[in-house]
Amino acid sequence: MITIPTVNMVKTGQNINRLIRNAGLSVKDLQMMMGFSTPQAIYKWLHGTSMPTVDNLVALAAIFGVSIDEIICTEEATLLFAV
Repeated sequence: MITIPTVNMVKTGQNINRLIRNAGLSVKDLQMMMGFSTPQAIYKWLHGTSMPTVDNLVALAAIFGVSIDEIICTEEATLLFAV
């Protein structure tokens, strides 16, 4: 048995939403800053249906002035496996 962290996509999306609001930005503002042609990817992050790619996480961390660890929400998961 081993315990490893897993990403909670819904909580991570809520966290990104909080960071956007705290920065006084709109989704449209973030879309423009990240060079996206549409806001769909950002809405998927906010709803917890997808995660930002590593390069987008780096960009978000720079935009919000936080570490990547402060963006991603994790929780413990226990895996059972046979040896």
